[in-house]
Amino acid sequence: MNEYPSVAIVILNWNGQAYLQQFLPSVCATQYPHFTIVVADNASTDNSVSFLKAHYPAISIIKLEKNNGFAGGYNLALQQVKSDYFVLLNSDVEVTPQWLLPMVELAESNKSIAACQPKLLSYHQKNKFEYAGGSGGWIDKYGYPFSKGRVFDHCEDDNGQYNKAEPIFWASGAALFIRSSVFNQLSGFDDYFFAHQEEIDLCWRIQLAGYTIFSCPQAVVYHVGGGTLPKANTKKTYLNFRNNKIMLSKNLPWQKKMWILPLRHFLDIISACKELCSGNVGSCKAIIKAQWGYWHWRFWHRKKTATPINGDKPLKGLLNSSIVWHYFIKKKKTFAEIVK
Repeated sequence: MNEYPSVAIVILNWNGQAYLQQFLPSVCATQYPHFTIVVADNASTDNSVSFLKAHYPAISIIKLEKNNGFAGGYNLALQQVKSDYFVLLNSDVEVTPQWLLPMVELAESNKSIAACQPKLLSYHQKNKFEYAGGSGGWIDKYGYPFSKGRVFDHCEDDNGQYNKAEPIFWASGAALFIRSSVFNQLSGFDDYFFAHQEEIDLCWRIQLAGYTIFSCPQAVVYHVGGGTLPKANTKKTYLNFRNNKIMLSKNLPWQKKMWILPLRHFLDIISACKELCSGNVGSCKAIIKAQWGYWHWRFWHRKKTATPINGDKPLKGLLNSSIVWHYFIKKKKTFAEIVK
């Protein structure tokens, strides 16, 4: 590269003073010639803002008036940020010094690459892939997301098996590297999602617009995970089930939508019954509530989606079978076993 493009590392914070205190030193130690750090505060009620002003006066702070969630918070914040690339970085992520340059070089090598993600490893078990994205996100034909290194709750050890930079379906919102021009072109995230799977929806729309998403395992970060909503939180369950069906309704071609959505309704009811039989009454209620949440969106909030311009170009990172079948029936636990 003759000239290094600008990169804005934007951290959305909500009551995350402890994480900022713990992980900002690693972000500040990033070795890249042209980057800035911005913290967008989602109306925190702790001392996050005063902590930043006292200890990191060089970091720009964007104060939002209310908690707009992940989707709305980033949409509002990024309207105020000017840079060639954005990195949407969770506050509970420790980065390595050289994490930015490989992603910049990858994106600069091919203008059709709109976004990518680093390899996400677990902060607490640094030899394991982390739940939120592993080494790049995939999706099955029924809309269930998984990733290279993480299928359902099974996180693999990192033995270098997914170290090749290659196309994926979605890049994790925990550390999403994206061209600012593409983010703005597609109007960013869908605010209605609030949190969870909004990055998958955006990446799907990015592919429909003719761009590609890549993994960049040469860049490495370590993610705590569950920092805002713990994995077993019923609100998280509700948002995941609701948003996943909204995403399918928005992005599937109508021929597939006609049969996949009814099937997903049935499978979600099966999931609710399974949770009930396991004694997880709260999760069961959240899944049932998510069905009503989907129909509420469909009748009152649905927006016209953009017409795809990629023609018949196949989507990358799409498993044309059922991940549920592979994992639970055929007992295949790793990405490499499933995607051959």
